[in-house]
Amino acid sequence: MVPRKFVAHPFAYHQELDVRIDNLTNEGSGVARVDGWVVFVPFALPGELVRCRIYRNHKNYSNADLVEVLEPSSERVTAPCPLFGTCGGCQYQHLDYPKQIEWKRRQVEELLKHMAKIEHPVLPVIASPKQYEYRSKITPHFHRPKAGEIGAIGFLRVGTRNAMVDVEQCPIAMPQLNEQLTVVRAEARANQEAFKNGATLLMRAAVNGVLTKADQIAIEQVGEVKFEFQAGDFFQNNPFILADFVGYAVDEAKAAGAQYLVDAYCGSGLFGISAARHFQEVIGVELSESAVRKASHNAEINGLTNCRFLAADAREIFKEVPHAGKDTVVIIDPPRAGCSEEFLQQLFAFDPKRVVYISCNPATQMRDLVLFHEAGFKLEKVQPFDLFPQTKHLECVMTLSR
Repeated sequence: MVPRKFVAHPFAYHQELDVRIDNLTNEGSGVARVDGWVVFVPFALPGELVRCRIYRNHKNYSNADLVEVLEPSSERVTAPCPLFGTCGGCQYQHLDYPKQIEWKRRQVEELLKHMAKIEHPVLPVIASPKQYEYRSKITPHFHRPKAGEIGAIGFLRVGTRNAMVDVEQCPIAMPQLNEQLTVVRAEARANQEAFKNGATLLMRAAVNGVLTKADQIAIEQVGEVKFEFQAGDFFQNNPFILADFVGYAVDEAKAAGAQYLVDAYCGSGLFGISAARHFQEVIGVELSESAVRKASHNAEINGLTNCRFLAADAREIFKEVPHAGKDTVVIIDPPRAGCSEEFLQQLFAFDPKRVVYISCNPATQMRDLVLFHEAGFKLEKVQPFDLFPQTKHLECVMTLSR
């Protein structure tokens, strides 16, 4: 049955097309062109001839489902997860890992060119030492029980907003999480009468074991620095690359030769505390008061006396900084939405010696880069890190100075 709002141009509903894929989007979909019209096909790789089925036409592109790979790419591999293509967690298990990170590098380069209007080399992506069994936190979900029974416990199904896929094991999760997942799923089903609504389950692997309660204290070692934080708080979820990732950001910060460091969006103090021995003073700011308490605690357990952390909106941060911008380097690691324009205008007025901008969303990072460029900042380096193998996600570190 044709959906009521389906737009029947240029293709009919469920019309099948044989198309050649010539690119990958930063969302992980293959890109084909039919007489100049763009068609996005998930799980298809560049160079492949595929059969696809149209399910939506937009103003200037169409979406299709992959029906069959007619001519596979030499870079296609067999996905180890039987749920790949159904579970929405991974986008690249079918692509050889060295090619995954090369495509991610190219995608950052294209975003730079098309969104920021800047031609700049992007350094090769720093690969994760582990391509599977790396993720230290998972949060499987389930919906409200029906007729007293819990349905699928897992993650969102591809192409849906709330349909779940039942996930018994996740190959990108650390082995101890998969062991605990079996237990947690059984416990939820054994106590399903306790769930009047749906729920999100938490499992975090830390130095002190697998934690399943949001308020439990997790311990993580990053290089020589020890961190303690609540299991439900945000903390980077690939411990195998984390020391190199943080070390790079710290090296970029200290290379400016500044005396002081401001760590905006500091969370539990990951970057500021890791960099503290290279600066006279570190000032961190975070909206969450509990995160600020934890960051202060982390500085204390590492014997650091040159760190202070403030609970404030990052837009207000520079009112609390007593040092001159020319003597200060700023690290920013905002959420996926990027920085607010108000914060950036304050940052530009502060005029730091260098900015190290860390982002898990290169698209919003490029949007902000436009404002940096207009304010007279020069882009010096672009270094992506693959903290999330098999997925479309990556972290990107940009170094900027005036």
